[in-house]
Amino acid sequence: MTFSELLNSLFTGTNLAILGAALATILSGMGSAKGVGIVGEAASAMLIEDPSKFGKSMVLQALPGSQGIYGFVTALMIVIKIGLFSGNVAELTVAEGMYLLAASLPIAIVGYFSAIKQGRVAAAGISLITKRPGELGKAITSAALVETYAIFALLVSLLPVIFF
Repeated sequence: MTFSELLNSLFTGTNLAILGAALATILSGMGSAKGVGIVGEAASAMLIEDPSKFGKSMVLQALPGSQGIYGFVTALMIVIKIGLFSGNVAELTVAEGMYLLAASLPIAIVGYFSAIKQGRVAAAGISLITKRPGELGKAITSAALVETYAIFALLVSLLPVIFF
């Protein structure tokens, strides 16, 4: 097999679509893991002093995990669209594969960065409720504002996939 034949067999439309699904899951999942970890570190420090605030810290710690879910949902929609679960895998053109790969990039990239940023905002919220336990609503609101951009990215990724 020549190098050209190898490239042609690897870079099919179907493989590009699968790559898009993988990137949506991997990148947004990495961001979520990092964001949840950032909040977890801050929460652990707070819980050393006051274990009764565990419930409040869990709410903030869970928030950055949503981007990973958004990436997974996008990937799931792509693999369903191309028939990967049904066993009838579509033979996509390279252009169709690139379309689905491009559709996955908003949630892959924005999901990665917004989860980390949301983790930092939520960690600051942990600091807030350490000193002022009654301010949980403000801490959640601040972290949820970062979520808005992940939701926009989810929509920008899902709409092209849905209408494919």
